[in-house]
Amino acid sequence: MRNRRHLEVAVPRLNIEFDQEVDGRWIADIPAMPGVMAYGKTRGEAALAVKVLALRVIASEMEQKREPDCRELDISIACA
Repeated sequence: MRNRRHLEVAVPRLNIEFDQEVDGRWIADIPAMPGVMAYGKTRGEAALAVKVLALRVIASEMEQKREPDCRELDISIACA
């Protein structure tokens, strides 16, 4: 039997705002993280793309040993 550990990683609670361009594309923006925005053909694609981008920015900042540039940290991830 393997030993299980509980790992908690602080990840920001992110609010996403959406707008639709005149050409039909959707843009998703995370106001708490300046510059983190992404386009998608659908609202769902834009939401997924901006979440992925936000996590990449957070990971990059953590690798550089900086606090992520966002206001509220409140999510934990459990790993088995």
